[in-house]
Amino acid sequence: MLGAGASLSRLLRRYPPQFLQKRLLRGGRLRVREALSAQPQGCDVRVQGWVRSVRSQKEVLFLDINDGTSLQNLQVVADPKLESRDLCFGSSVDVQGKLVKSHHRKQNVELQAEDIRVVGSCDSIAFPFKLKERHAADYVRQFPHLRCKTNRFSSLLRIRSEATAAIHSYFQDNGYVHIHTPVISSNDCEGAGELFQVETPSKPSEPGGNSHFFDVPAFLTVSGQLHLEVVAGAFSRVFTFGPTFRAENSQSRRHLAEFYMVEAEISFTESIQDIMQEMENLFKVATAAILSRCHEDVELFHKYVAPGHKDKLDHMLKNKFVIMSYSEAIEVLKKAPEVFSFKPEWGCDLQKEHEKYLVKHCANIPVFVINYPYDLKPFYARDNVDGPQHTVAAVDLLVPEVGELYGGSLREERLHILQSRLDRLGLLDTYQWYLELRQFGTVPHGGFGMGFERYLQCILGVDNIKDVIPFPRFSHSCLL
Repeated sequence: MLGAGASLSRLLRRYPPQFLQKRLLRGGRLRVREALSAQPQGCDVRVQGWVRSVRSQKEVLFLDINDGTSLQNLQVVADPKLESRDLCFGSSVDVQGKLVKSHHRKQNVELQAEDIRVVGSCDSIAFPFKLKERHAADYVRQFPHLRCKTNRFSSLLRIRSEATAAIHSYFQDNGYVHIHTPVISSNDCEGAGELFQVETPSKPSEPGGNSHFFDVPAFLTVSGQLHLEVVAGAFSRVFTFGPTFRAENSQSRRHLAEFYMVEAEISFTESIQDIMQEMENLFKVATAAILSRCHEDVELFHKYVAPGHKDKLDHMLKNKFVIMSYSEAIEVLKKAPEVFSFKPEWGCDLQKEHEKYLVKHCANIPVFVINYPYDLKPFYARDNVDGPQHTVAAVDLLVPEVGELYGGSLREERLHILQSRLDRLGLLDTYQWYLELRQFGTVPHGGFGMGFERYLQCILGVDNIKDVIPFPRFSHSCLL
């Protein structure tokens, strides 16, 4: 199990204890990332992965293999007699041999193969990705079932995994409780009406004429916020991280029908400043963790996908985010030398072109826009009760290139004000349960939501949102 002639004491000197434990549990098997960081002492090991290149010479056979754990490949050196017809770019292999120090200056170790078994062959002619070719993103996007095999997308998936862990770690380190909010809901939290309705196959109406499975129309969630508010009545800090859905009939580079949202709710806060500080902290702490843990993968994007984006990201991380009111933002836009497709007027929603200009105006530092007009934000935003220009305590965070990344607000905890607004909107019956939250131990509270895919676009410089999610769902697309 430990390899010929290898003793436990010798292995302990070669590898750190946690590494040895993993190796022992897998019977000598190493992942590529582990092999690349190991101390090469001629131990018998076994590595499994996919062939990234084959170079056959008269006296030696070279393979580069990868198993998705690292951007770097592990070089395998073998006798040409071990070569077979099925050993080619894209095939999966199981290699056994000795891990030794490499003579190549760009790598620390290599695997001297004693046996190479092809697990799964690959038709390299029909395979859509070719050796040593850098394929355009729009070409790769045509193969959602295969694109994880490319360097760029495998790096994206590792970054996405680390980003998920970093976000969870931030919330856990700061006293939040993770809540699983429902995917199926009867609520349209955003009020935009872009909902996917959940229906069972057609059946005759039941007695009484109600054919709904849940007795009321049900939809795929657009936000977990309202359910988080329920739990925030008993827990001071909660968050959720899961899929949300929008039935937008769009195939643009900015739209997805299914995407992931990070949402948090904080009790006992009466200040929008508290919400903004939490947004900024989450962005900077999570990003720093990703840059530390995924340096090579992030560098691939900053070097080949978005050259120069590293400096833009550093600029965002080093500077305190800017704060301006919605009214100030409108004045900035009115004085802008640019001609906008949508004329900026007080009371109108900010368009993407407005958001991009405001960030540019603020020296490409992320900017919080606060205190939006009352009629622009959903019913739950706290009324500022501030005179002629009626506003609510809502905030959006705008970032370079992407535009809106976060949206948040203080929630309306005053029962009579909330009741009056729901009454005007004709939503009293629908949100009776929401009103009851204000009757039984309510507290001032607020929260925010962050689009996870937009966040990845922001830190990596990726132009198309479909390139930062494993399986993009959008209108008129073919599902796997």
